[in-house]
Amino acid sequence: MVLQSSRGVKVEGCIRMYELVHRMRGTEGLRQWQEEQERKVRALSEMASEQLKRFDERKELKHHKEFQDLREVMEKSSREALGHQEKLKAEHRHRAKILNLKLREAEQQRLKQVEQERLRREEGQVRLRSLYALQEEVLHLNQQLDASEPHRDALKLDLSAFRTRGNQLCGLVSGIIRATSENGFPTAEDQAVAERALQEMRDLLTSLQQEIAKACEAKRRQDEEVAHKKRQESKMQQGPEVPRETPAPSQGLGGKQNEDLQVKVQDSTMQWYQQLQDASSQCVLAFEELTNSKDSQAKKIKMDLQKAATIPVSQISTIAGSKLKEIFDKIHSLLSGKPVQCGGRSVSVTLNPQGLDFVQYKLAEKFVKQGEEEVASHHEAAFPIAVVASGIWELHPRVGDLILAHLHRKCPYSVPFYPAFKEGMALEDYQRMLGYQVKDSKMEQQDNFLKRMSGMIRLYAAIIQLRWPYGSRQEVHPHGLNHGWRWLAQILNTEPLSDVTATLLFDFLEVCGNALMKQYQVQFWKMILLIKEDYFPRIEAITSSGQMGSFIRLKQFLEKCLQRKEVPVPKGFLTSSFWRS
Repeated sequence: MVLQSSRGVKVEGCIRMYELVHRMRGTEGLRQWQEEQERKVRALSEMASEQLKRFDERKELKHHKEFQDLREVMEKSSREALGHQEKLKAEHRHRAKILNLKLREAEQQRLKQVEQERLRREEGQVRLRSLYALQEEVLHLNQQLDASEPHRDALKLDLSAFRTRGNQLCGLVSGIIRATSENGFPTAEDQAVAERALQEMRDLLTSLQQEIAKACEAKRRQDEEVAHKKRQESKMQQGPEVPRETPAPSQGLGGKQNEDLQVKVQDSTMQWYQQLQDASSQCVLAFEELTNSKDSQAKKIKMDLQKAATIPVSQISTIAGSKLKEIFDKIHSLLSGKPVQCGGRSVSVTLNPQGLDFVQYKLAEKFVKQGEEEVASHHEAAFPIAVVASGIWELHPRVGDLILAHLHRKCPYSVPFYPAFKEGMALEDYQRMLGYQVKDSKMEQQDNFLKRMSGMIRLYAAIIQLRWPYGSRQEVHPHGLNHGWRWLAQILNTEPLSDVTATLLFDFLEVCGNALMKQYQVQFWKMILLIKEDYFPRIEAITSSGQMGSFIRLKQFLEKCLQRKEVPVPKGFLTSSFWRS
């Protein structure tokens, strides 16, 4: 029993030992398995974590790619929109440019049409003025035809054909003007017809004068023959006489008598001259009370009126046309009774009952003084001064008459009038009548005298050819080119004066020759040839060697004109560009 028990204990101990070993092995295996499993779990956890990171990275990358694609799409769309907008802007600019060009072309076309219409109207007005001038000359020539009536009975000539044709030509020109007033402005054809009528009238008058000259020559010869026969018969009855020396008649050049030139001015011209001087004297008497007034207020008014009349004229020179228009408007307003500013004060001719007479007289005096001083020193100044004077003359005729009166008094050669020395007259008074300035019994130098006369003749020659461009073109020039033609004709019908005639002829033709050439054409060149062939020898015969300068200057000027068959436009002549400045 005891043995069995110890063996059992041993077996049991072995079993228990085995169980312990087995348990220990199981525990160790379990621990190792647990560790393996933990290791695997950690590996799987780390792998899952890494996969999650990769997933997040891929997701974020996808989001970035989608955002980048979206931004590229938006940028592309924006670029396309900007490109489309630029294209629309370019198209808009192109269309605007085309539209502007079309508008500019339309405006240019409109301005061109307006300018063409203005030029057409100006040409029509020029033609109309020319027609009026042509009609005036035709009527004047017709009067000369009628003036030849006394020759009919004296010379036993039949002049009815000349008078009939002259009346027909007058009717033709009048008919053209009547038709023009109904239809608007005259055409170039109307002007050409009127010019042909004028030329025919001139030729008609020339033919008439030739007929009268022939008849006069025939009558003179007949009278000489009759007188010669009577002298022969008287000698036969009285018997032979001792021959006596008789004084030779006044001989001209080539042994011809100077019977064809006058020494005195024509009666009609002298009457016109006297009427102007009388009108000037009456004007002075009209404001005599204002001039002699001792009242301080009247003196102040007189001084203001004189400044308002003379200062604007002093400001006239070769300035811009717009400035010249301001001066003209100021003078016209003053003469029209409107108030004008002068020296910071308002001045008007209505301030005194004699104010208008005073202003008209002083204004005319100032215009002539500008010719005497400003034009004498600067020849180009004649044209702006003359165009203002002409415009004022047209609107205020009395000012024009006073301008002529002052001009004739200071420069009698502008009439033309050569004052004669009267018995009992003081030498100084006679010198003043001739236009010389005499101070302290001393007469001015000849050069200064000629310079002043030249300035006034240049001003007169400019006035007769210029019109105020903003005035009415329907009216005839108040003192136009026909007066210049009359002046030139009367100068050539008068005996020349040494140094004076040559100087004034040169000044007059240099300023007015181009206008006279265009107006009178063939007749003008006949006049120039007359000066060269007949009048030059007369001037040369009375001119001393020390005074040949003016004669040579005139001779060279006319020879150059004849050579070129044209009189040049005077320097300083006012063109259309002057009035646009």
